[in-house]
Amino acid sequence: MNSMNVELESKEFPCPTRFEFVSTCIALHRCIAEDTWRMTVEAPELARRAVPGQFFMVRIAGQNDPLIGRALAMYDMHRDKSGQPLAVSVVYTVKGKFTTALSQHVAGDRVELWGPLGNGFSTQPTDHLILVAGGVGQTPMLTLAAAALGKAQFGDPVQPTGYAKRVTLCYGARTKAYLAGLADFEKACTEVRIATEDGSFGHHGRVTDLLKAILAESNVDCRIACCGPEPMMEAVSEISKVHAVPCEVSLETPMACGIGICFTCVAKIKQMEGQWDYQRTCVEGPVFDAEKVVW
Repeated sequence: MNSMNVELESKEFPCPTRFEFVSTCIALHRCIAEDTWRMTVEAPELARRAVPGQFFMVRIAGQNDPLIGRALAMYDMHRDKSGQPLAVSVVYTVKGKFTTALSQHVAGDRVELWGPLGNGFSTQPTDHLILVAGGVGQTPMLTLAAAALGKAQFGDPVQPTGYAKRVTLCYGARTKAYLAGLADFEKACTEVRIATEDGSFGHHGRVTDLLKAILAESNVDCRIACCGPEPMMEAVSEISKVHAVPCEVSLETPMACGIGICFTCVAKIKQMEGQWDYQRTCVEGPVFDAEKVVW
């Protein structure tokens, strides 16, 4: 494995962007649901520094087509026998040229990653942390659940853990075939609730139906973390506003560089004075306060 630490700092970017560039081999690569793959790579420095909500840019080593990388959220972090961070996993769905090509690679093939990038989810204490995921939006939620319940530590320096008494995952998909990692989430969370649009598993309907039901029956302090298709995140944002529950969303804006240089991933974010301005999802995000996003 080859790695290189990079720091960018300039007048245009006064806050340094630090990340590790790693060229390494795929350790494990397998299909875990319809068109959905989990890839694990040995990358101790990335594993040591990453926190829930951050992501990596991934490229296939030695290939220039496609040229740019793809942003993939950290799904899990793995430790060696002594407890030291060793490897990271990402999960992705096969949709376009890059993910189709990546899915054809096997253990031992080389990939390039740089990260960890972006910010992470809040560690603000709460009685009940509700994770709302649609499609492949469950990917950043596994480490978040583990950290919130004090089952794992992340980051260097280590972030606070054990800041939620209860963690519920509300996970929605088109059909049962697209549900990925259910066994992982059943171990990490207090509770898992499922919705499928065709009714093939769990609640027949949308994941927002599950959220509404939880909030209607709740009498404790709650907080929401959400990731998935933008219309779903907008709906979750509106529901959280109605119930006066804090909500964070992890935007899935397409990215080219991942380090804030190209400005292709900007989102409209409300400013303190009431106006909005563009902010880079890869640097100021991908996690934002849902109330500040101009949908």
